[in-house]
Amino acid sequence: MPDSPSDRDASASPDELLADSPPGDNAAPLTVSEISAALKREVEGRFGHVRIRGEISGFKRAASGHCYLTLKDDRAVIDGVIWRGQGGRIAFQAEDGLDVVATGRLTTYPGRSKYQIVIEHLELAGQGALMQLLEKRRQALAAEGLFAEERKKRLPYLPRTIGVVTSPTGAVIRDILHRLEDRMPTHVVLWPVIVQGEGAAEQVAAAVRGFDAMEQGGPVVRPDLLIVARGGGSIEDLWAFNEEAVVRAIADCSIPVISAVGHETDTTLCDFVADRRAPTPTAAAEMAVPVRADLLATIAQIGMRADRAIQRWRERAAERLQSLARLMPRLDNLFAPHGQRLDDLADRGTRALDNRLQRAGHAFERQRDRLHPRMLDQRSASAAQRLAGLSRLLGQLHPDRPLEKGYARVTDRNAKTLVGADAARAAGALTLRFADGTVDARVEEDGAKPYPRRKANQPAQPGTGQRNLFD
Repeated sequence: MPDSPSDRDASASPDELLADSPPGDNAAPLTVSEISAALKREVEGRFGHVRIRGEISGFKRAASGHCYLTLKDDRAVIDGVIWRGQGGRIAFQAEDGLDVVATGRLTTYPGRSKYQIVIEHLELAGQGALMQLLEKRRQALAAEGLFAEERKKRLPYLPRTIGVVTSPTGAVIRDILHRLEDRMPTHVVLWPVIVQGEGAAEQVAAAVRGFDAMEQGGPVVRPDLLIVARGGGSIEDLWAFNEEAVVRAIADCSIPVISAVGHETDTTLCDFVADRRAPTPTAAAEMAVPVRADLLATIAQIGMRADRAIQRWRERAAERLQSLARLMPRLDNLFAPHGQRLDDLADRGTRALDNRLQRAGHAFERQRDRLHPRMLDQRSASAAQRLAGLSRLLGQLHPDRPLEKGYARVTDRNAKTLVGADAARAAGALTLRFADGTVDARVEEDGAKPYPRRKANQPAQPGTGQRNLFD
């Protein structure tokens, strides 16, 4: 009976359980890292520069900025990576389903035992893929309503300032300026940009947003209208105007925008989102302003029509006035009654004035006798007598008249006459006014004996020199 495996293991030599190189074998075992490094060198040395065509699948952008994807066809797949520094150089937005050609180098990723392509350049695989991307983007933006007709703004009839976004060195800006000069000289503000290649879409979008951000009354005049323009070219040349950044900048712009990208047969997404599409940059200038000569002719024609209308109105007004004048009475008939009344009033006024003068003459005759000089002399003498009597009475009633009989008038220092003892005591300082002058005095009652009161009609005490006021 043959030995079982367990029996063979139990009877095996201990040397057979250990890894050992047989005699004469120079191939030492390699570590995983060593074989991985060897494979990496071999792959990178053999495939240092390759171009691979395939369909993008599983595209994603990591937080680090690196992009990871898979390229596939109907039989195989290969992983790909785009480092952050190379991602900004791709001329389009990579997404699943696009047929592309990736240029780069093959390398291995030992951490997962897989090989991948490090993509340095990514292109669409022919115009078919480009048109596929364009149609897909157009449908997505249309679904958002960016191309809806109700969003489009009306162009100003006669813009004072036009902003142009285009290359400063191409023929486009010269064509626009020449056409504007021929039709209607207008102030133009140019925002220079590159119109194709790397960074073109970002510059065009920034220019549109920059114009829209200008304030009224700022150092640069804010345009009333924008023209985004470039000459004709292939779909690759015009691709910057299909980028989502440019489309959204035009959609968000509050200034009306004319898209003049390419020739008549060229179509970009800018044409769909702009408020008006022009087949050429020259046609955009024609849309922007009217012809000055035509405008002046129109104004002149309107002026002539206005003059004719005014003339017709004046003629009809004159006819109506004549018709009304025939219905009105004659001026003589209107003023005759008033003239007669005026004559009557003048006659009555003359008679009234004569009567008034007569009555005034009679009144004067009556008053003339009263104004005789003899009567005036009598009245003057009587008035003189009355005046003399009043003068004598005034002299008798003068307050200083009793002073001539030996009396004195007591006043305070302000010449106010004091008529009582209380007033004299309150004044303190007194002035005694005699007929021949004044004497200052003070009231002092402390320790002094008051003079005895005299009875009425009692003679003064000897030595006082005071007489009765009524003597």
